[in-house]
Amino acid sequence: MKPFSLAFLLAFAVFSCTSRAQELKITNDRFWNTVDGEPIYSQGGGIFQFPDPQSGIPKYYWYGVHYKEAETYRNDPSKTLERNHFEGVTCYTSTDLVNWKFEKHVLTKEAVNYEERPTWLGRMGVAYIEALKQYALLIQHGKNVMIALADSPLGDFKVHRHIDMTSRIGTPNTGDQTVFTDPDTGKSYLVYSYGRGRNKIYISEIGVRDGKVDLLEVHEIFRGASREGNCMFKYKGKYYMAASNIYGWDGSFAYYLVADTIFGPYKPTNEMQVMPGSEQDYAHISQTGFFYTVRGSEQETVLFCGDRWAEFAGNGLGYNQWVPLSFDGETPYFNSLHSWKLNEATGTWSVAADNNYIKNPSFEADRRHIPSNNKPVQEQLLGWHTEILQGNPISTTDPDSPVLNHFNTQNDRQHVIGEKSLHISDQVPFERRITQELSSTPYVSLPDGKYRLSATVKNTTGFEELNLYAQSGTQTFETSFTTSNPEWTSITIDEVSVVNGKLTVGIYAKGAAGATAWVDDVRFELLD
Repeated sequence: MKPFSLAFLLAFAVFSCTSRAQELKITNDRFWNTVDGEPIYSQGGGIFQFPDPQSGIPKYYWYGVHYKEAETYRNDPSKTLERNHFEGVTCYTSTDLVNWKFEKHVLTKEAVNYEERPTWLGRMGVAYIEALKQYALLIQHGKNVMIALADSPLGDFKVHRHIDMTSRIGTPNTGDQTVFTDPDTGKSYLVYSYGRGRNKIYISEIGVRDGKVDLLEVHEIFRGASREGNCMFKYKGKYYMAASNIYGWDGSFAYYLVADTIFGPYKPTNEMQVMPGSEQDYAHISQTGFFYTVRGSEQETVLFCGDRWAEFAGNGLGYNQWVPLSFDGETPYFNSLHSWKLNEATGTWSVAADNNYIKNPSFEADRRHIPSNNKPVQEQLLGWHTEILQGNPISTTDPDSPVLNHFNTQNDRQHVIGEKSLHISDQVPFERRITQELSSTPYVSLPDGKYRLSATVKNTTGFEELNLYAQSGTQTFETSFTTSNPEWTSITIDEVSVVNGKLTVGIYAKGAAGATAWVDDVRFELLD
């Protein structure tokens, strides 16, 4: 059965109308499970729609790589790991994009002879090759692009060939890559970057040449600043190219370009734009992984599916961070949500009641000690503003500058999330205010009502004042923790009122030289 045949589309329409008409919750900042309660291990992949081999009914197939370290970190996220070991390409299926069933490892270690050649495998996707009636899995394998074929979207995929890209782009490998399937034409493309420096991005249609699956041509669509996590989506007839900064395993801004046709020209020429909404927490502390456009009965919604390489960067919980995009004309807006609901049938979405409205709540988005004079040069913590009322000023070059974040020890990480926390101290007597402004956006409301503000804290003696507080309208709500807390302790303010969709969350500190406080895991959520 062809994935885009008339029979397929009719079956899909009937199935959508009769079986899927409810909002289902997607919760980020945690590890995900299947419908059977088993861990989901899927990184650097993509979602594709194919007919079920048995019933012919369309399903969503989510492919990604399972690394051994993903298991280790999930079981004990107190330690950042250094290496990655390939366990296989996983396949999960769903009919609603929220509830996923594990099918199998569709590409195994044995199929790629991993034990004999334990090299990198990652950044992959699957395309249906009409001419061969085969499914093709394209994945980075060492310094080549490997293509594996199967008769079914469920595999088993067998190695078909390796492509050395040197004659095509000048390097044997692609920098990063994903597979994009145009929902209107059914054609699939490899989206990838130059292997060294990653300052060029290309698109190649996936097809057949001389009886083999191949990349039919090379179209350079971008040449400029280095980018990785290259991926694409289509919305309202426009093509969007997206990518991240070259920050290793860490999160970054989400960048984009837009074009009227698949091969461009993409605008603005060679100048990727930061996606609004991704600035405060580096795209919910993730890299661009892939996108999926839900074309519902009421609305077209693009899902940003970010990879959080937590096991190799220590940046919090969860490997998959999915949020809906909104649009102002052609400009995509990143809605950084902790918890939200999707109706796959209608394409509509809403904010869930247990959403945490704080951006960068566990202080994981920042790559280095802040202020930093290294890439990226940065004085303030992402999403937060530190105002020095007394004490040493913040400086990226002065050694007396206060350090605004703390790299948690392994013991710290037994009690708080992730590698970093807020650090409040100075070498001289100091007074400081650290704040985050919350307000409704055109796409996500901060509803008026009662909320709970909480944080996990640890502090020494030497503070005259040390408060967690919230301000909205004319009201201030606060709790003090000046008494020494040598161990991590939870503090909470209930019944915080939000009026007119605006709120300031803050920590105020007035202390003697050397007094130190640490704050982590800040939450602000609507009360039931």
